[in-house]
Amino acid sequence: MNSKVAVAGPDNLLDELQTTLAHGTVARRVETLRRVTDLFINGAVDYSDQQIELFDDVFQYLIQQIEGSAKALLSNRLAPLPDAPPRTVRALALDDLIEVAAPVLSQSERLDDDALIETARTKSQAHLMAISTRKVLSGAVTDVLVQRGDDEVVQNTVNNPGAEFSECGFTRLVNRAEGNDDLSTSVGLRSNIPRHLYLKLLAKASETVRARLEAANPLQAKEVPTAVRKATKLARSASAASEQIAIAHALVKSLHEDGRLNEQQVEAFAKAGKFDEANASIAALANVTVTIAENMMIETRTEGVMILAKVAGLSWSTVRAIINMRDDLSRMGPTDLKACQATYERLRPATAQQVLRFHRMQQAAAENPGSD
Repeated sequence: MNSKVAVAGPDNLLDELQTTLAHGTVARRVETLRRVTDLFINGAVDYSDQQIELFDDVFQYLIQQIEGSAKALLSNRLAPLPDAPPRTVRALALDDLIEVAAPVLSQSERLDDDALIETARTKSQAHLMAISTRKVLSGAVTDVLVQRGDDEVVQNTVNNPGAEFSECGFTRLVNRAEGNDDLSTSVGLRSNIPRHLYLKLLAKASETVRARLEAANPLQAKEVPTAVRKATKLARSASAASEQIAIAHALVKSLHEDGRLNEQQVEAFAKAGKFDEANASIAALANVTVTIAENMMIETRTEGVMILAKVAGLSWSTVRAIINMRDDLSRMGPTDLKACQATYERLRPATAQQVLRFHRMQQAAAENPGSD
């Protein structure tokens, strides 16, 4: 079909549409939609951007009045087309009826991240599920799916090999995976999960999950027990309500309120191997929650400790005591203290504050997964 002939006389087409919508029966409206769709599909590969824009105008005019079943048919037919009218596709994606939205949400290459994010933030779980099946998902989109999605949506997103995740997304996933063996396994199998979050996942995981991860990665199986040992020695969130930890936190709170919590006390806690007291102390001095401090303290690398210490204004002597405590608790090889000291001395307080603000934002987002 000649594309110039196909789109010649747009005024006549719009006039016909107006007449059909004003006076036509349901059957005639559906037939008009079919004709316009056929007209577009038959010549789509030959149309210029200007011609596609014309069809976009026609479809936009038509779908304002057409019934849901007809819009669903249109969505199914336009979804696979790489040159589908973009504004029409976006309007279909944002339709409240999942029968209309699902085809384009799951397939259309015309939807950009902004459209997908808007849909994911405002529409139903069924809409989120459709998005989660796309061949490619950016970290910006999966951030919203993990934040707003129910368990089924999140599981489907994690199982999608074309999905990317930001560190914030992985943090939410690790928190959501606690007590969910299937999700824990799927998250643990993602090859690009940050190491410190993988350790946190293992610390909370069941024996079933650990066995699955070992079986899925036989070449890395020997590393899992070591990672578990290190994580379980340091990650205390699973037992945060225990009496021992509660007593430690109460002691530190009392010292802080009385003005008796200082660097010397932190160093004494660290040298005595009292992780909970040292962690709560550095959290108080750095003005962050105990949870943020704990997450940074149990990271595989020492950067988290140094960030907290720099914000708290601690000297290298105290930082060294904290790093030594970590090494003793994890029973891993000793940290290169000379390299750490050089890094700590170069680290500027302003930089440390900026990183810490990022950690605060991460925690706020992880603790409010349902908020927009």
